[in-house]
Amino acid sequence: MESNFKTSTSWIEDLLIIQRFSRNDSRGFFSKIFNLEDFDQLGLDFQVIQINQSFTKKKGSVRGLHFQFPPAAEKKMVSCIRGEVFDVALDLRKGSKTFLNWHSEVLSEKNFKSLLIPEGFAHGFQTLSDDCEMLYLHTEKYSPDLEGALNVNDPAIKIQWPLEISELSERDKQHPYITKEFEGVSV
Repeated sequence: MESNFKTSTSWIEDLLIIQRFSRNDSRGFFSKIFNLEDFDQLGLDFQVIQINQSFTKKKGSVRGLHFQFPPAAEKKMVSCIRGEVFDVALDLRKGSKTFLNWHSEVLSEKNFKSLLIPEGFAHGFQTLSDDCEMLYLHTEKYSPDLEGALNVNDPAIKIQWPLEISELSERDKQHPYITKEFEGVSV
């Protein structure tokens, strides 16, 4: 059986790019976002527990950088199903050789790419167009008591957002900067 997905590795260990395949005809397209059997065949341990959707109106808006501490640490697969985003995964794994390094991918409704983000990573994105919708598949349920976040403008991280930030929630503006005491997330 032919898979509906192809994986490729990023330069950060365990962070995967998922290429979804589409079937196109005169009506448009059909594409699977997730299929357990296909993921199993690809050797991807990914059991969906929760699915979330976000809508962001304005180009240049940023959401993030969010993560969950153990025991609620999660893998997540993020896909842009409308518009285009600059998607960022930041390695927070304690002891990782790429600790505090980030990888970005442009995800869009046209390129059918997703990021499969492992436990111990923070995630955020910037919209590159108006009216963006994101779909998030999570391996754990949201646990507000175990939620963590970092400031998207932290100079220790140096994320190079492609556009000037047009919108950032009050909550995201208040996220902390990394201190010397931050050793990462154990996963």
